[in-house]
Amino acid sequence: MGGNRDKRSGARSAAGTAARVLVVEDEAAIREAVVEALEDAGFHAWGRGDGEGLEELLDGFRPDLVVLDVMLPGRDGFRLLGVVRERSDAGLVMLTARDGLDDRLRGLDTGADDYVVKPFLLAELVSRVRAVLRRRGRVPTAMTVGDLVVDDEAGTATRAGTVLDLTATELRLLRYLVEQRGRTVTKNQILTQVWGYDAYDPNLVEVHVSALRRKLEAHGPRIVHTVRGLGYALRPAGAA
Repeated sequence: MGGNRDKRSGARSAAGTAARVLVVEDEAAIREAVVEALEDAGFHAWGRGDGEGLEELLDGFRPDLVVLDVMLPGRDGFRLLGVVRERSDAGLVMLTARDGLDDRLRGLDTGADDYVVKPFLLAELVSRVRAVLRRRGRVPTAMTVGDLVVDDEAGTATRAGTVLDLTATELRLLRYLVEQRGRTVTKNQILTQVWGYDAYDPNLVEVHVSALRRKLEAHGPRIVHTVRGLGYALRPAGAA
């Protein structure tokens, strides 16, 4: 499974294009969910069910980061980790059902940047991916839309030069809307990306969007818009 949707987001490589993430996971449901979550977060993601042809894929797709399951048919994740390190400078996040300390230390000692244990929240994995890419200089720490600046490294958001007094949840919500600027996102997408689950009362999103709007509009015109029957979209002031 692959993803080729154009994303106007903050998940950009140093060259200005969407950062590329390769997901190697043999369980189709997990692979597809991870690819979709990464694409919804603004990455260009591609999924594979095993490590067959990984060398060619690294050369052709040229990922900025690889999400690599440990338990794979054929060559396991630890062997494939070595392949990634030999042929690419991509970041590497190990993904596995094993929760033993020895496995985690082995992955990190042999070149992994991070290690996520199943079961996991999609929002957590996306956050780990973004953090690794940021440390490697593949995505910017600050995103700008008009007079709004969201700085992940500083953990702040400013509008018209004024630092906004946002809660941690409001900052995550704003960051996600900025990443998806110009696109309409549903309440379920927001729940998954901001809270890490989708089986919850969508009214939670409405409450936080309303609070965020009040704080944003105290310093300028409305930029977070309701798309009736669909969801929300962040558009710069004056945009159609």
